[in-house]
Amino acid sequence: MATSEVTPLASHPQRVALYARVSTKAKGQETENQHRQLRDFAIHSGWTIVAEYTNHESGKISDGVEFQQMFADASRRKFDVLLFWSLDRLSREGVLPTLQHLQRLTSYSIGYRSFTEQYFDSCGIFRDAVIAIVATVAKQERIRISERVRAGLTTARHKGKRLGRPRVFVSRSRIESLRQEGKSWREIAQELNTNTATARRAYPAEEPRD
Repeated sequence: MATSEVTPLASHPQRVALYARVSTKAKGQETENQHRQLRDFAIHSGWTIVAEYTNHESGKISDGVEFQQMFADASRRKFDVLLFWSLDRLSREGVLPTLQHLQRLTSYSIGYRSFTEQYFDSCGIFRDAVIAIVATVAKQERIRISERVRAGLTTARHKGKRLGRPRVFVSRSRIESLRQEGKSWREIAQELNTNTATARRAYPAEEPRD
């Protein structure tokens, strides 16, 4: 829960959007409880509530209609601050995607605040520090992911696994037979499960007719 003392984040009223996310198995009461406490916090902070978004979790969080609408409105500066319950309510896609969502808000000049995690506040006196920390952690997470991928590829090579796309064997005689049937290069490529460029290279003797 948030602390009892609420310090306004700006000396002038700001337009705030509220974001809540609930499981598809949750009842409507959970959504209302989140919004009610977010509303109270916003009002005590001197903000003007201009929008409320609710994403019912199903599949990838960022694919949610309300989630996408929230970012569309943020890009149009329809609000100044996004207030959400907690980071794991904003997104459960992992550290890097969540931080990238926050960076996206920053790129739109939109502030953000977590109701239950006061240190995630890009609107207060430590705004620059918070944004810098989020950017640094996101960068380090990208580096770690890249290192894990490289390590995985190195391990696979040491085990003798062939990396990259498998080579496709294209029969020259099969192409010749299909051409004699009047098949186009596109039809031949589909027949052999390859592309037209590969098929042409395997049968260069004939001048292209289509």
